[in-house]
Amino acid sequence: MVILHVVAPAPFGGLEEVVRLLCGGLAARQHRVHVAAIVTSGQPEPRLLGQLRTNGAEVHVVRLPRRSYLRERKAIAALCRHLLPDVVHTHGYRPDVLAGATARAHGLPVVTTLHGFTGGNWKNRFYERLQRATLPRCDAVVAVSSALAVAATRAGVASECLTVLPNGWDASRQALGRAAARRALNIAPDALRIGWVGRLTSEKGPDIMIDAMARISDVPVSVSMIGDGPEREALRASVSKLGLESRVVWHGVVGDAGCLFPAFDLFVLSSRTEGTPITLFEAMAAQVPVVATAVGGVPAIVSEAEVLLVPPGDSRGLAAAIERALANRGESAARARVARARLEREFGLDRWIERYEAVYRAAIARRAGRRPPPAWTSSSAWERLPVLPE
Repeated sequence: MVILHVVAPAPFGGLEEVVRLLCGGLAARQHRVHVAAIVTSGQPEPRLLGQLRTNGAEVHVVRLPRRSYLRERKAIAALCRHLLPDVVHTHGYRPDVLAGATARAHGLPVVTTLHGFTGGNWKNRFYERLQRATLPRCDAVVAVSSALAVAATRAGVASECLTVLPNGWDASRQALGRAAARRALNIAPDALRIGWVGRLTSEKGPDIMIDAMARISDVPVSVSMIGDGPEREALRASVSKLGLESRVVWHGVVGDAGCLFPAFDLFVLSSRTEGTPITLFEAMAAQVPVVATAVGGVPAIVSEAEVLLVPPGDSRGLAAAIERALANRGESAARARVARARLEREFGLDRWIERYEAVYRAAIARRAGRRPPPAWTSSSAWERLPVLPE
């Protein structure tokens, strides 16, 4: 198949890792994989694009000023005319709304993957409302968790168009050894260290992690906060107010952070909402003990046999679970070994790619049975699309 993925990549994140793995797996199975990457003028090229090229995808950078939505739709239409893809696969609310509508207007099968809804400020909620409105028009919707599948059904997605497919894991990826990982993060060999990795945004719960640290006084433990985001300064102010400057280490964005998990004595996922978190897979692969909030797709990936689960938004419960995990190191190590075995048994890459191939074939067949598309020269499809807010 000729497959065109459309993504507006962030500097890092689970969505970007899923696109990397999916494109690499499809290219390895001899599909012609293209990626249209929407990049704002003046911004550096996202690291993901180099990884995609290395993995066998042909990358088409669509570099445009902010709010150039008409130009963006025209660029995607031109790519579709040139590539004649068998299927267009969109990732995230912006590609779902703009690229998905463009492809449908010209009769191309459209698949979208729901990586997660984050809520947040009014602008983000508006985008996600638009995204939900597009879902019933897709030829196939992949939800990475059962909770997202429920949301898709409520948005009007027909059951025959919906597939629940948790993310896959590339077992060939090798992490650094503990000593090398600690050197990369400047962690002393004998320090007791928690790892936290993600965007510094409300849905990822970095504030809950910090509140939990304030409740832990009997254990000489620090936390490495890896990532960046709009709440960085507010979080730093909170750390200062709580007197935690010596126990919270800010690393910012770290390249190949997934290879550094062996540096940690414990990994904490404090999210308020999740799809299928790649960071959880990375911790499981490194056999690092985990404390995680039971949100989204997390309970479908792990149980209490593999990790300690706590309710979302409960910093007191999170602190208690962290203390339990650190006080019972043998018990924690045993859970981590079980988690690694489950990761290898249930989330292998080959089966994951095969299921996506089946989704594509079903979407192509479904689109073939629909009415003929509008003419390529028609502008009505563009004009009906909403203007997104700045």
